[in-house]
This record gives sequence, structure tokens and C-alpha cells, in this order.
Amino acid sequence: MDDDKRVLGVDGCRRGWVGIAVGAGAVAAYFATELGELVSLAAKDGELDVVAVDMPIGLPDRGRREADVLARRALGPRWASVFMTPTRAALETADYGAAALVNQELAGEGISRQAYALKEKLLQADRWVRETSFRVVEVHPEVCFAELAGAPLQVRKTTWAGAERRYALLEGAGIAVPRQLGTAGAMAGVDDILDAAAVAWTARRVAAGHARSMPDPPQTFSDGVACAIWV
Repeated sequence: MDDDKRVLGVDGCRRGWVGIAVGAGAVAAYFATELGELVSLAAKDGELDVVAVDMPIGLPDRGRREADVLARRALGPRWASVFMTPTRAALETADYGAAALVNQELAGEGISRQAYALKEKLLQADRWVRETSFRVVEVHPEVCFAELAGAPLQVRKTTWAGAERRYALLEGAGIAVPRQLGTAGAMAGVDDILDAAAVAWTARRVAAGHARSMPDPPQTFSDGVACAIWV
């Protein structure tokens, strides 16, 4: 694997976005309230070959995204960690009740409150990915950790055991997250940092040409964005 390539893994957190950049034997952390700002901060410290984001890229017009269905299948008993991405029309409604009704009509199912709570970040990522010149892929951290471990993890990421297990997997893959992360460490949760690092692991695989997409080839909706979860 070409470790000279510098990549960025990004995860949404309560206060904004956190990123872990990996390359040339170094691991660095970044935080910003806006996705584009975060990527710009990381890019100032060195060229980025791939930016991987833990947020849906490519919003469906109707039905479910194949990427979400396949990611759930890959996680088996941990399937609930993957939410079904709402349709674009549902995300563009004014409130949760209206969104649930629109999604029921277009996708045959409502929307989880967890998914709707990410509305602003979903739409922010949707706008940014169509404007940026960076190579951007979508990644799901739990799928990354399942790939690293050879099976879906049995312990939740919000537990001590879960965090330790994930840290050890990342360290074994050559991504040792520093103990001191500055602003990112103060603004993001432990699970957010670990998720961003896992996303960076897949970004490195994408840069090296070792990753695979779910589905293959990616699905495309009316927004014209290639939609797939990479691992």
C-alpha cells in the first residue's frame, strides 16, 4: 500500500465535523463547523488524494439506496448502525412529520428520527460534494471495522471495550491515533475520532486501488452523483 499518499477521513459530530488525515507516516486531526472548511484546513497541511466521508453521498429519488442495503447485509447483527438514507424530497421538507409522509410515499417507509436529525449535515455534504474538485467517496465506519476484524464487531463503539477494540484494530492497520489531538480532541467524541480514523483507513485503500464499492458499479440518481459505500 502506498503510504505516501495523504488522505482524509471525515465524520460528522455534534458540534460540526472531525477529520483524521493519514499519510507519510503521520496522523493529524482537524475540526470545523462546516465540511468544506474542514477539508480546506487539512489540505493546507498537504495535498489530499482522497477525501472519505461518513455521510450519505447521492440522495435517492425513490426507494432505498443499494449502498445502504448492502452495508446492512455486510454488518449482519449490527445492521441497525446503518440508517436508510431519506429521499431528497423528504429531506427538503420543513419538518419531521412532513418528511416522514413524503418518504412513505416515495420509498414505502418513514424516516428514523436519527436520520432526520442529520438533515442539515446531509444537505451540506450534498452541496459540497457537487462543488468540490477533491476525489470524494462515502464510507461507513462500522463496515470498515468489520473488514478490519474479519467480522462485525460485537461491542458497541460507545463502550470502553468497544473503543479499545476499535483503537487496537486501527493501530494494527498502521493508524495509531495520537493521544493529543488539540481542538479536534476537545470538540469531538471518542467514537467520532475513531470513526473518522476508520474512514481514513478506507480512504487510504481507495487511493491505493485496493478498496471495493457497494454496489459495484455505483448507483446513480437524478443528482448524477455516483452512490456507493466503499470499504
